[in-house]
Amino acid sequence: MKTQSKLYFYFTISAILLILIAVWSLNTGVYDFGGKSPFTILWQSIQGNPDLALSDQYVIWDVRAARIVMAVLIGSMLAVSGTGLQGLFKNPLATGDLIGLTSGATLLAAVAIVLGGHFKEYLPEAVQFSLVSLSAFIGAFLSMMLVYRISTNGGKTNIVMMLLTGVAITAIGFSITGFLIYISKDEQLRDLTFWNLGSLAAATWTKNIVLAVVLIISYVILLPKGKALNAMMLGEKDAQHLGINVERLKKQIIIITALMVGSSVAFSGTIGFVGLIVPYILRLLFKSNYTFILPLSAVCGSILLLTADTFSRSIVAPSELPIGILTALMGGPIFIAILVKHKKSL
Repeated sequence: MKTQSKLYFYFTISAILLILIAVWSLNTGVYDFGGKSPFTILWQSIQGNPDLALSDQYVIWDVRAARIVMAVLIGSMLAVSGTGLQGLFKNPLATGDLIGLTSGATLLAAVAIVLGGHFKEYLPEAVQFSLVSLSAFIGAFLSMMLVYRISTNGGKTNIVMMLLTGVAITAIGFSITGFLIYISKDEQLRDLTFWNLGSLAAATWTKNIVLAVVLIISYVILLPKGKALNAMMLGEKDAQHLGINVERLKKQIIIITALMVGSSVAFSGTIGFVGLIVPYILRLLFKSNYTFILPLSAVCGSILLLTADTFSRSIVAPSELPIGILTALMGGPIFIAILVKHKKSL
């Protein structure tokens, strides 16, 4: 009970911080509301005030609010996916972008963008609408399976093999994406540039609903796995002796991680290092106790990405700095710090 109370305390503090950052983000922007508060405009928009200017309603509801919600959802899923992978592979370097999941998702999303027009009409209407999203999920899932098959032998995962496989997948993805860029048209080229740099500028409420459904399904399955991941830290055989169905746990984490990474990449492009930064900071506070790290990473990932996104659209206003640049700038030094700290074990 004491542990649960401690978790609730940290979770509440993190949630309050997230709300404060959301308030700051909603109030940040170059658009002039004519002296009115953005929060007044938001409240009038929710109430459906007929006297509210359409431009004010569009900016506050369809641009800023939708973008804030997307940052919360995607940041949360990227952080939890990284935490789950690190618990599964028992290594702090196991994140979606470092082991090739993001590259795989981006590659198949790029294929759908450039070549989808040639076969989209033969697909069911529901598949046509979500072709890019489905492609991103399939790319993340195939990459995850390939990494797992190559790097795991006899139930043990070789971290060097895992990282090298990720490097190989990233290289292949980069080369094929480069070819697709070469043959793409102007509109397709803009979409591909969006994928490679990462951005939340295309946020809509329809996309947020899809992401929210993915998040709920994923978290119902993954978040209760904290104790199982703690047992996995002892080794797979010890975990089995404690009653953990190891193979089932692996399959669940692989599928759920691919689903979350694929969905995030489908709507925001490549946003790296969120799944590395958040678990690393939480691990400094709570060691490797996934009972704490898993649920807290869900909130802290949202805090990180929403903060980065708010800076990305205010640093060079009225232009926008791609959010992937900021997260890579933050994640690079932490990646080096992890390498230095674990260089003997690696």
